[in-house]
Amino acid sequence: MSKNRNHTWLALVVLSAGALLAAIMGLFAYMSGTATPLHPDPQAVPSVMYSTPSPQWADAVEQARNIVRAALTDQNLPALSVAVGTSGDIAWAEGFGYADLDTKVTVTPETRFRIGGASNALTSAAVGLLVEEDALNLDDEIQRYVPEFPKKPWPVSLRQLMGHLAGVRNDAGDEEPLLARCELTVDGLERFADRPLLFEPGTQFRYSTYGWIVVSAAVEAASHERFFTFMRRHVFEPLGMNDTTVDDARDPITNRPTFYYPRFAADTRYGPESAREGDYSCFAGAGAFLSTPSDLVRFGLAIHSGTLLQPATVTMLQTPQQLTSGEQTAYGLGWDIENVSLVGQTTQTVGHDSEFIIGSTTSLMMFPERGLVVALASNISFADTASVALKIAEAFAAQATGTPGPY
Repeated sequence: MSKNRNHTWLALVVLSAGALLAAIMGLFAYMSGTATPLHPDPQAVPSVMYSTPSPQWADAVEQARNIVRAALTDQNLPALSVAVGTSGDIAWAEGFGYADLDTKVTVTPETRFRIGGASNALTSAAVGLLVEEDALNLDDEIQRYVPEFPKKPWPVSLRQLMGHLAGVRNDAGDEEPLLARCELTVDGLERFADRPLLFEPGTQFRYSTYGWIVVSAAVEAASHERFFTFMRRHVFEPLGMNDTTVDDARDPITNRPTFYYPRFAADTRYGPESAREGDYSCFAGAGAFLSTPSDLVRFGLAIHSGTLLQPATVTMLQTPQQLTSGEQTAYGLGWDIENVSLVGQTTQTVGHDSEFIIGSTTSLMMFPERGLVVALASNISFADTASVALKIAEAFAAQATGTPGPY
């Protein structure tokens, strides 16, 4: 009797697991079958370009256009906007697809996207400026600048916060309600500052959006200016980043697209749904900026030309950090650092991808050895902008070296 009962329970478990698997597979099949292709014909994707690229880059631009159009179709994206900088200037900027799917308003080079975690790189530059003025010291305990961040069992430094080594937890993305507007950057600490650290600072790498809110508060305190005012006056205006601003829910912002979120499985191929709206000001330098690929390219070109920061400061910010174990991370102080293959050679790229689930995806990739900067943005979360940006970089690097492009 006992053996029969066990067999019965085993059969029920197997049947239940099989039914669950069938339901999941059916759901995937349904979502796939009901997904509407946004751009079924890559060559029919609308695009807007305000200035004709230099004939020097004509072949690379044509290859890049095909890459972007293919990505829009393959990933089922509403839009992509791209800009490429080389030889100290913007070589090409173009918007593809729709800023709004209902009205079919097209994306232009001036369309402003939420750049999410790529904001870290912009905020890193602000820290660099204040370090050069001796207004900030990276190895000071953060309470010297932000006493509103409570003391923890271990000291926490500005450097550890910038390198994602501080043990501060990350936000929960789209699952977490937005705070009301933050008039001061320290107001954004309300949600997380009292929570315990996840680990002893310096012992692990763990990405933390919240950590960069604390960094932003340090910039505000050390500069004696509101954070967004400091960013505008000392970073954006000097570099001509006229389309970069804070995502302020109170004010109408021109050239702002409709933002979308994949309707299923965080996969853009299943089609979009409207992303939630809200006030992102509390994220400050962790993710509150709207920008364009062209402005991000201007920023990238300025970083390595000495226009904004001293070369030694840039090197400091873009040097991989080390754990207490001696293990090196692939992250500097606000910068992703990676070695990639470009025209058959190993090349370092520094930059940042967006990490937020905010209805937008952004990639900024800089290749200092080649004087090349590529920025890409889409108005849907979870777009694979990084791989597209790398393919575009390959096309431009190939033309610069006279190597036949692979695309």
